[in-house]
Amino acid sequence: MSTAKKQALEMVKKLPEKATWDDIMYEIYVRKKIAAGIQAADEGRVVLHETVKKRFIKK
Repeated sequence: MSTAKKQALEMVKKLPEKATWDDIMYEIYVRKKIAAGIQAADEGRVVLHETVKKRFIKK
């Protein structure tokens, strides 16, 4: 896998010319959260959909 720096450079290259600092920061934030979610799933740190539904739906 490539380094974070290489991934960031590739991400910035794909953004539109008029991208703002906020656009760049948003892309970094989203990629970081997705990576954390994938890692959690790979490590088995997940909650089944049915379990979540039971927690939020009162019967």
